[in-house]
Amino acid sequence: MVKTARQLFFPLILTIILPLMPGCATRSKNISASYVSPIEYSHLDCDQIRRELVRVNRRLTDISGKQNKEATKDAVALGVGLVVFWPALFFMMSSGEKEEIARLKGKYEALETIAIEKRCGFSDELIEAQQQRSEMKRKSLDKKTPAGTEGN
Repeated sequence: MVKTARQLFFPLILTIILPLMPGCATRSKNISASYVSPIEYSHLDCDQIRRELVRVNRRLTDISGKQNKEATKDAVALGVGLVVFWPALFFMMSSGEKEEIARLKGKYEALETIAIEKRCGFSDELIEAQQQRSEMKRKSLDKKTPAGTEGN
């Protein structure tokens, strides 16, 4: 039986391309925070903490948008590459801004923690926001857990 060029080269292409996949950009919501000690911000007063929270949040929003665009481009390149044109997979080499997003998320969490510890006037709002994030994360994990596998 004669194999076509596609049948011969497809396994070779996968062998070359699959190790490169970790270079794909990740959506910002899937990037975990790096640990940043709240002690780093303990010298700030509540007004300074609030301003730093706003600054970090703005930067995080900006860079998360860029990261999500990169993730979308990589997903499109993967789809095109696997279906139509495998050299398109080499355009997926963007690492994005993963480290900075993780660092900024860590800074934000540290600032939240110190604001709550100092009982800043806006700390109730931060506590509520943390609870909402925890609930959303829990619901997301519940969707990923197949029925009947809880407690295993």
